[in-house]
Amino acid sequence: MKPLSKRRKLPDMELDLGCEASIRDPAGYFARAREGGDVQWSDRHRAWVLLSHAEVAAAFRDHQRLSSDRMDTFERAARGRSEAFHRAVEMLHAWLNFRDPPAHTRLREPLASAFTPRAVSGLEARIRAIVAGRLDALAAAQGPVDLSAEFARPLPALVIAAVLGVEGEERERFQAWSDDIASLVFSLQPGAVEEEPVARAAQEFIAFFERHIEREQREPGDSLLSFVVQAEGDRLSAIELVGLCTLLLFGGHETTTTLLINTLATLLERPDLRAWLREHPGADETAVEEFMRVGGPARTMPRKVREKHERGGQLLRPGQTVFLCIAAANHDPAVFERPGEIDLLRDPNPQLGFGWGLHYCLGANLARLEARIALRMLLERFPAMRPAGAIPAIRGGVMGFGRRPVPALLR
Repeated sequence: MKPLSKRRKLPDMELDLGCEASIRDPAGYFARAREGGDVQWSDRHRAWVLLSHAEVAAAFRDHQRLSSDRMDTFERAARGRSEAFHRAVEMLHAWLNFRDPPAHTRLREPLASAFTPRAVSGLEARIRAIVAGRLDALAAAQGPVDLSAEFARPLPALVIAAVLGVEGEERERFQAWSDDIASLVFSLQPGAVEEEPVARAAQEFIAFFERHIEREQREPGDSLLSFVVQAEGDRLSAIELVGLCTLLLFGGHETTTTLLINTLATLLERPDLRAWLREHPGADETAVEEFMRVGGPARTMPRKVREKHERGGQLLRPGQTVFLCIAAANHDPAVFERPGEIDLLRDPNPQLGFGWGLHYCLGANLARLEARIALRMLLERFPAMRPAGAIPAIRGGVMGFGRRPVPALLR
């Protein structure tokens, strides 16, 4: 459905949230884009795009008129597919980020207490021990190492596995499962996703958590998984309980993995930032917020219009898609002075990488703590760390950033 009206757009610029310019120079690209208005219709994306911090933050809070529920899209993608693929979609019904109230409230409320700053701070010793183990493995390597494959990717998976109460070799399977499920979750066209990897990962995910849930029901422990089972077990169906566990696992490490990859790449490319941060441990908190602003995993969050309403001078109609462009919001000069620069002491820093309002990331406190500990311990253990050749350029798309190698010499 065509919008009733469109704001003026620059004649030589087609708004494309996945183009190379928007990824490599977001401050410059989105400054030019905003000349066409803070709310614009994109023919390329067939969606309204919100480009200012104010509009994106307001949209995050407006769950009455903008829906986060993507289950209809996933269910359409499952038509004509295998039973295993249907189970993958069924599992997503328990993912908070794809649900609106009251389902969202029912799923989120009992978990909130497990992710408060106080609760997460109690995990610090465990996180430090896991980071130390990964650093020991890096120290044993000869020659260059890939900090993406050997540090940024496994570390968050190991942390969330330990928090969930999953030990041993089973942790190593998490990354592969999550990668396959991500191909469905992050796709703008779920119907075009390759079926076999998603179906296989869902089958293994479900079987894995069914076993562990049954164990926790018989013998409750003190892990997060046990907490979920005891708190929600009577109110959720078996597949909802499994789905919630997969969300905790997936969300518990995907966010931090991408943040660490982009941050480590930046620090290797910028010896000035690397040296400054090494000498200023008191700046770890503001530094992580700034790295989240410029390199957090989410670039855009989609919504569906529920009610006809005006936003930014434009008329939005039910059924239309709205893209909340976090990348643009986090580089809005109306909020961030010199948005194209990395300022490790930026404060305040109301970056929207963890969302806002109802859908604020449940694991934001855990991601922050992991990133602070990981970066500080890495810099202190390997003060001579430097690039091992050229760092591959940052990659990304409409929804988020892609992964890339981060080659480094540690000594």
